[in-house]
Amino acid sequence: MKYSIFLSYLAGAAAIFVLWWILSAMVALPMIPSPVAVFVKLVDIFAKSIAVHAGFSLWRIAAGLFAAILVGFPLGMVMGYFPKADRYLAPLVYLTYPVPKIALLPIFMLMAGVGETSKIIMIFLIIVFQVVIAVRDGIHAIPEETYFPLYSLGASFRQVFQEVLWPASLPKFITAVRVAMATAISVLFFTETFGTQYGMGYFIMDAWLRVNYLEMYAGIVCLSFIGLLLFGIIDLVEHFACRWMQKG
Repeated sequence: MKYSIFLSYLAGAAAIFVLWWILSAMVALPMIPSPVAVFVKLVDIFAKSIAVHAGFSLWRIAAGLFAAILVGFPLGMVMGYFPKADRYLAPLVYLTYPVPKIALLPIFMLMAGVGETSKIIMIFLIIVFQVVIAVRDGIHAIPEETYFPLYSLGASFRQVFQEVLWPASLPKFITAVRVAMATAISVLFFTETFGTQYGMGYFIMDAWLRVNYLEMYAGIVCLSFIGLLLFGIIDLVEHFACRWMQKG
């Protein structure tokens, strides 16, 4: 299975590489350089400059994701299992979730500064709402009679959580993180163009302003690899944590 996943990733990368190469050959302009030249540039400057920017971006994503899980998973669990909590908390979630998070960036910059905190808060807000709703809906989907045998045996909440709530909510929770991750990376790129000199967003925009298209594309490719790494990790977590869902 792991080899088939690797081969599918490799085939997808090869298809993009070929299409990119054809486009660059057809256009024949500096703004769309050859993928070969871009990869050579990426290898040449990765250790010297891109690695630091990639490290900062990964740190911001990891911190925002960890905070979102730390807050969102228990909150979604409470809303899903306790109807009264859902009745009071759901309106708050529904009122705040639709607000475009990027529109709140100036407020967070005023309150938390233009440094790391405001960027991590943005990642947190993008992911946490999807985690809360996914976990809550996963628990709501559990048939009520599933709990009856555990209740009749005097199971504690910890045992109900371990045997029913956790496995029922985990697949939707992982899917929510996967869906939110792409948006988080996109918003992170935007936030890294403000008040920082580190991060893939800063690196790409700086290369664009210097009309250094090779470095700009090298940064874009690196950002794509970061996304691939994160999605690959999520797929591995799903593979090992949700074995009962796998076919064959």
